[in-house]
Amino acid sequence: MNKRGLAIMAAFGAATIYGINHTIAKGAMPHYVPPYGFIFLRLFGAALLFWGISFFGPKENLKKEDWGRILVCAVFGMGINMLTFFKGLSLSTPINSAILITITPILVVLLSALILKEKISLQRGAGVFIGLIGALGLILFGAEIRSDAGNIPLGNALFIINATTYGLYLILVKKLLEKYHPFTLMKWLFSIGFLITLPITYPEYSLIEWQELPLAILGAIAFVIIGTTFLTYLFNVYALTQLKASTVGVFMYLQPLIGIIYAIAMRKDHLTIVKVVAIIFVLMGVYLASRKTTPSL
Repeated sequence: MNKRGLAIMAAFGAATIYGINHTIAKGAMPHYVPPYGFIFLRLFGAALLFWGISFFGPKENLKKEDWGRILVCAVFGMGINMLTFFKGLSLSTPINSAILITITPILVVLLSALILKEKISLQRGAGVFIGLIGALGLILFGAEIRSDAGNIPLGNALFIINATTYGLYLILVKKLLEKYHPFTLMKWLFSIGFLITLPITYPEYSLIEWQELPLAILGAIAFVIIGTTFLTYLFNVYALTQLKASTVGVFMYLQPLIGIIYAIAMRKDHLTIVKVVAIIFVLMGVYLASRKTTPSL
């Protein structure tokens, strides 16, 4: 297989891991692993893995003037982002998270206009509006009574905060990626993220009864640390070396589809009319917002 074929497989692999992560991580929370305890494991495990792989990258020293941006990126990308996603997943459902996490490109367009003063075309503006309608509809009308989802509207709202902070992270980290090797950045971002969230995550981590965890739950923890946090990043980086960013971005459309199919197949979630309508609106919004056009506004 040629490099392009491998890159496509890598991008598909990342989308698949992200898609099934919603159900796998949900299966461990909150009964076996509290959401913030999961973040302790995820940040600590990923930091160790990225420090280990960083020895295969260039030896770089971070410049003093970049530490402020690095700290802010860690707060948004490895702190608030992860805390709100896992807390939201513990309160809501896998399909809801798979749908709402997809609005990140929409929010990146909106935040770029607000922060970077980038112009928004009429098409992208329509995409932002349509996508946000779908997201808000799921929050306002997507409530269900489920024993494994204690507060679905609040969980859905936390997914929106998660997508917003991740969008901010993507905008802020761009300049750092132009200056430093990804391995260098990731080892520091995950390490700082682990330290700044430690007061929040450690109390719940200490509640985990390791001797009581079934093998399947241990497997879910390993999947989130190694698969969702570490391998997806490596897969996407490799894909970007062989494919256009716009091509890799197309695979984001697979995430909700894979997430929904897997959740239903595992009998961990089900579709409703509200969810179907939200999917249509969100995906239509993402398509319009991420499609390249000549600026008109």
